Amino acid sequence: MRPEDQLNTGVRYTVIPRVLVFLTRGDEVLLLRGAPDKKLWAGKYNGLGGHIEPGETPHQAAVREVSEEADITVGALTLRAVVHVTLAPAPGVLFFVFTGAAPPGELRSSTEGAPVWVARSELSTLPLVEDLPELLPRVLEPGPLIYGHYTFAENGLCMDFQSPVTEGNSRVLNVAARASSSANSRNVAGKRPCSGES
Repeated sequence: MRPEDQLNTGVRYTVIPRVLVFLTRGDEVLLLRGAPDKKLWAGKYNGLGGHIEPGETPHQAAVREVSEEADITVGALTLRAVVHVTLAPAPGVLFFVFTGAAPPGELRSSTEGAPVWVARSELSTLPLVEDLPELLPRVLEPGPLIYGHYTFAENGLCMDFQSPVTEGNSRVLNVAARASSSANSRNVAGKRPCSGES
């Protein structure tokens, strides 16, 4: 299909593609403490990641971002989640969440911030980016691919997570559980209620 056949006229809804990577080492996860002068999430802890550049696959972008932000060369990463962030006005954001085991090597800071190893038991004590308390426990556990959707309401960020599971020949959405307030016991499916929801 030619580019002109893609109906890319600027009137359709668009998203900015990004990647987010969480590397693990035993019970620790590698997070990036945002630089104090960073435009977005200064001083907050997030995974490594950034924009997907033209011509890259999401996996290639994830490998590149880990190299740029921590000076680590990774090989195989596992896609654990695809999250759509609806923003008004558009464009929204579509980000691909990868996990993987960290190879040996020294960490190096970048202009984006400082990569640091954090014990999973210490995550609740840190100023994390707003969605990480809900997202991180889900993607660090093995399981089926997670699909997420974020929206913003008057009371803040609303998150919904689903994971299709196969039963026989039918696909069933595992959406029965809501997100727990405990970072140690979360179900893959669930949501943070928005205004008007219980």
